Amino acid sequence: MKPRTANRDWTGESPYERFFDFIAPGADRYTILLAQTEKLALNSVVIPVNGNSHFFIFPRERGLKPSAGVPFRGQSPAILVAHYDRAAGSPGANDNSAAVFQLLKAAIRLGELGADYWIVIFTDKEELGAGEGIRDQGSFALAEKLRTWGLGDARVFNFDACGTGDTFVISSTTDYLLKNDKRPGIRKAKQLILGLRDHALDTARYLGMDRVLLAPTPFSDDAGFLRAGIPAQTVTVLPAGEAGPYASLLRKRPEFADSLISGKIRDNADRLLIPETWRCLNGPSDSHLRLTPEFYDRVVRFAVELCRG
Repeated sequence: MKPRTANRDWTGESPYERFFDFIAPGADRYTILLAQTEKLALNSVVIPVNGNSHFFIFPRERGLKPSAGVPFRGQSPAILVAHYDRAAGSPGANDNSAAVFQLLKAAIRLGELGADYWIVIFTDKEELGAGEGIRDQGSFALAEKLRTWGLGDARVFNFDACGTGDTFVISSTTDYLLKNDKRPGIRKAKQLILGLRDHALDTARYLGMDRVLLAPTPFSDDAGFLRAGIPAQTVTVLPAGEAGPYASLLRKRPEFADSLISGKIRDNADRLLIPETWRCLNGPSDSHLRLTPEFYDRVVRFAVELCRG
């Protein structure tokens, strides 16, 4: 993919006006996101869980504090998730600032439509440090908390790296995470994941989206949710020029998926087979120059429809 120009006109549209503040070096992303949710008058609250601060946005008529009565307790609302932290030394434009602002837009649109069966959550600590594992992810403790609040059956859709490209990738990573898992309840988890995946694929068809790929992706918050007992479906985006060769590679070398998900690709030749967009994540190359904002409304419409279907 060729580098794009530094055009910032797209950030004139709400809620994207704080996007470049959000990806600036040294940005206090928590404070910026808090100010943006307040400016947009969203029904939002920050809930700390195990030292991490997660943003919850509820429909306007729903209560704010789970401790005072959890909205949707014992029900299965759609929960749209995007992590707002970033790797050290990276602008984090695609991973995961784009999805955060896309879901802010989705929350605004859901409110305008009067939809009332959804939650948006911006999670803290998706990125892991050296020596940390899935249980250290913010989504792991968050999922445990959601279960105690009666939201263990929620339909969770995780949006990650949705800022570059026009091809939706519906992740099948959980298939690889579960294939050798013998724990009790795994069969039910697999059935729930298939239900989420079918809903995502049906939603894409309903919206007439013709560029959709079902394929494994690098692990995200879905890993923490799944380990804590709540299946989640990850959605990401790739340029068509990268999605096609990636799909072809997986047909020829299905074992490549295991190496990608585990992060154990060390061979330089194999590393070059990873879609370029993903190779740029978590480093200085994840800048606004690689973004494709002309496709953002597709992500927003998809997120909104997931909550309405």
